[in-house]
Amino acid sequence: MSRTTVDEILIRIRELPDDDRLVLDELLAQEEEAEWREEAAKAREQAKIQGIDQQAIDRAVKAVRYGE
Repeated sequence: MSRTTVDEILIRIRELPDDDRLVLDELLAQEEEAEWREEAAKAREQAKIQGIDQQAIDRAVKAVRYGE
């Protein structure tokens, strides 16, 4: 998408009535949540394949936080 197209979209968004902008915001939030869930599922599957479980993650976080 070109910068011109993006700028045109932003102009149209700014011109929306408040109610329509709220609906747009909600729809975008829902889309972002769905994408996050999809990526999280992929990441969990990849971790499972590599043998990384929650205990390994907890140990890594502890090591970073506390230098252990």
